[in-house]
Amino acid sequence: MAIRMFTRPILYALLIALSCFYLMPVYVMIITSLKPLEEVTLSQMWQLPTSLDFSSYSEAFTKLAPNLLNSFYLVIPATLLSALLGSLNGYVLSKWKFKGANTLFTVILFGMFIPYQSILIPLIQFLREIGLYNSIAGLVFVHVVYGIPITTLMFRNFYASIPDSMIESAKIDGAGFIGVYRFIMVPLSITGFVVVAIWQFTNIWNEFLFAVTITTSDQQPVMVALQNLSGSQIVQWNVQMAGALLAALPTLLVYIFLGKFFVKGLLAGSVKG
Repeated sequence: MAIRMFTRPILYALLIALSCFYLMPVYVMIITSLKPLEEVTLSQMWQLPTSLDFSSYSEAFTKLAPNLLNSFYLVIPATLLSALLGSLNGYVLSKWKFKGANTLFTVILFGMFIPYQSILIPLIQFLREIGLYNSIAGLVFVHVVYGIPITTLMFRNFYASIPDSMIESAKIDGAGFIGVYRFIMVPLSITGFVVVAIWQFTNIWNEFLFAVTITTSDQQPVMVALQNLSGSQIVQWNVQMAGALLAALPTLLVYIFLGKFFVKGLLAGSVKG
C-alpha cells in the first residue's frame, strides 16, 4: 500500500511531463499565431508575444473562407454516403449471408490496402471521362468509394454483435430486407454511425493528395489552400499558424463533443465479428 502511494505521484508527474512534451508544438503554433510578423523569429520562438495580435487570424480566415466552405461541401455528403453504403454492406454481409459472402467481404477489404498513388493517373482519366474532374462532386465520389472498405468493416463487426433472434422475430412479423434494416438495424447502430462519421470526417477533411490532384483553383478544399497560404517569397509564419489552427478547428470540435461516442462505438463491435 505504501509503495503504491509513493509510485502514484511519480506516475502522474511522468504523465504530465509527457503531455507537456506532446503539446509543445501546439504551444508554439498558438503563440506564433498571436505574434506580429516582426516577432516571429527562431530566437523568440518560445517566448510569449509582447502584445496579442489577432490580425493573422482575420487574414488567414479571409484567404481560407472559400476553401473552408469547399471542405464542408465535400466532407458532409462524402461522410453520409460512405456511412450509408458501409452500413448496408455490413448489414448484408453479417445478417443476410449468401454463397461467396466471405469472399466478397475479403475483396472489399482489399480496397483498404490499395495505395492512393498507384491509382491516381487512371483515376484522373476516369473522372475526366465522366465529367467530374476538378469538381467537389468528383472528390465526393472518390472518397465515398475509398471509404466503403473501412466503413463496411466497421458496420459488419458492429452488426455481428446484434442477436440473430431479433432479425428472425422481425421476419416472422413480416418485415423484409428494408424493414429489418430501417426499424431494427439503424436504431441499434446509432453509435456505429457516429464512429464511422467521425472517422470519415477526419480522414476526408485532412486528406491532401486527392484534393491537390483532382481539383484546381476555386474548387480546392482547405488543406490545399493552407499549403498555398505560405506564398512563394516570404512565409508569414503567424498567418500560416493561424490558418493551420483554423483548418484543424472543425475536426478538433468533432472529437471534443463526440469523442466519448467514438471510443464507445469502437468497443461495441469488439466482442464478435
